Amino acid sequence: MVPNRIRMALRALRHRNLRLFFAGQGISLVGTWMQQVAMSWLVYRLTDSAFLLGVIGFSSQFPSLVMAPFAGALADRWSRYRMVVTTQTLAMIQAVVLAALVMGDAIAVWHLIVLAVVAGVINGVDIPARQALLVKLVDGQEDLPNAIALNSSMFNAARLVGPALGGVLIGVWGEGPVFVLNAVSFVGVLGALAMMRLPGGRGERAGPVLRHIKDGFDYAFGFPPIRDLLLVLAGISLLGIPYVILFPVFARDILGGDASTLGLLTACSGAGALAGALHLASRDTVRGLGRVIARAAGFFGLTVIGFALSTNLVVSCVMLAIGGYGLMLTTASINTVLQTLVGEDMRGRVMSLYTMAFMGMMPIGSLAGGAVASRLGAPLAVALGGAGCLLLSLWFRGRIPPLRELVLPVYEERGVLPEVARGIQAAGEIRPRA
Repeated sequence: MVPNRIRMALRALRHRNLRLFFAGQGISLVGTWMQQVAMSWLVYRLTDSAFLLGVIGFSSQFPSLVMAPFAGALADRWSRYRMVVTTQTLAMIQAVVLAALVMGDAIAVWHLIVLAVVAGVINGVDIPARQALLVKLVDGQEDLPNAIALNSSMFNAARLVGPALGGVLIGVWGEGPVFVLNAVSFVGVLGALAMMRLPGGRGERAGPVLRHIKDGFDYAFGFPPIRDLLLVLAGISLLGIPYVILFPVFARDILGGDASTLGLLTACSGAGALAGALHLASRDTVRGLGRVIARAAGFFGLTVIGFALSTNLVVSCVMLAIGGYGLMLTTASINTVLQTLVGEDMRGRVMSLYTMAFMGMMPIGSLAGGAVASRLGAPLAVALGGAGCLLLSLWFRGRIPPLRELVLPVYEERGVLPEVARGIQAAGEIRPRA
């Protein structure tokens, strides 16, 4: 029974391109998470400012809000593969510059802000293109939900290993070597991309980019279920996720720890998220994901409040692990819904809206969270965000019944869930009519 469940959870890895992507991106993501811990610790060590932690978070994420719509439109016109290769190469160059400044003892806070903006611009293009490319790494739609869940598992496995390793290395060597290791880690993903065998890229499509962007917004927001899913994701990203940027405050000032404590907190959150992603990967159907999203968002809100109120390291770690589980179920389920329902000609643009809702809202929340924390304290700022997530989950739970009525005909038409034809009620995946 257990081996069968493991095979079910890993079934998408039978595709060679996905295995290459999984290995290369996994190496790179470990380096990325190590760098994130090092960046946060370096900023807080240099400035003792919760507000500047928010500024760095804002600088690294806000460009995604601006760049994602253009990147999504271009991903539906150009080769997504070449876009990802280009963005990963630029990200490696940015990491090399950052490592050189830190190792040369020439780093200043303004350098970190500028390089964070550069990274944000690159990510704003990379994330929609990479999410849209994912469907090309598996043959057909059958294994796509599992591939998305495995991609989330990989991200959170790196989130588990990277911060813990980064915290240890900071304590032994300082921040500089951590930035160097992140720069080197990009060799893994670029090597994996070079070894992939993909179908020929798409040609450019006629028409102005702005019109393509507008068509994407009309497509997504013209159908209430997709619109509501994006609103849930945007609300969670705005209110809940920015608690991460305040981890250095909790690690040092609330829990009395150091860089290794920061790594432990981030790793615990990643461990819970990994468990959530693996749970999602073991599912053999997308049926019921609407209810999963509502429940998981509520668990996330409650545990964020619990973390905010805790002054004990063990309790904080437990709250973060449960919260990471809930957050991953929420975001990965929404990703799965969007990826499996959207038409291929609109995939890049819908994934750009996912990026805007997920990554684009976080910087606004990070800046606001840093400002509130500097005035009212980090615990209260985080607790308010958790309460907002809890209310959002209750709102979406009430929206599920009317959304279900719109979902069922689309499922029956597309044959996504054969059970629909047999009268099983399903909720979660939807597609706007053309």
